[in-house]
Order: sequence, then structure tokens, then C-alpha cells
Amino acid sequence: MYAIIATGGKQYKVSEGDIIKVEKLGVEAGQTVTFDQVLVVSDKDVKVGCPTVEGANVEASVVEEGKDKKVIVYKYKRKLGYHKKNGHRQLYTKVKIDKINA
Repeated sequence: MYAIIATGGKQYKVSEGDIIKVEKLGVEAGQTVTFDQVLVVSDKDVKVGCPTVEGANVEASVVEEGKDKKVIVYKYKRKLGYHKKNGHRQLYTKVKIDKINA
């Protein structure tokens, strides 16, 4: 059984027991999160929502919060002597999918 959920402007295909990184949710480790935006649910047959599947949700528990690896942003314009280096670390929440309710 799998589901496709939407959170943080992205879509994730999840099954029970999966551990995924999503955009920061602001929830402490050990707490439970419910994702209500379920786009597709599949067990024996596939249910596709328009835009979401009614009555379906995904329950997950928060494993940890943290920062991803640093991404270097380098801007450069040739012949002008212009170059600028910047770094960015995206905040994330790691969640474990406990149950898919359809």
C-alpha cells in the first residue's frame, strides 16, 4: 500500500515504515503529524483525488529536525570582476510514516 502526499510545495510517494525528509514542520521529535493532503491512495485499487482523496490521511511520527548539507551559490560575470559566493542550508524535518488511512 502506498500514498502520494503533498507537503511543503512538494509531493512524496510514501509507504508504511518509510522515513522521509520534508520541509521544516516546526514539530518536536517524538510527536505525531497528520498529512491531510493525500493525492493518491493505492492498496488493491487506486483512488485518485480531485484534488485530494476525501477522508484519507497519513499519520507520521517526527524522528528529528535539522539542516541539510550546504549548497554553494556562486554568481559570476565575466570581464567585469564581479563574483559573489553565498551558501544555504535548508531546514528539514525527518518523519517516519506510521499509518495510511484511506
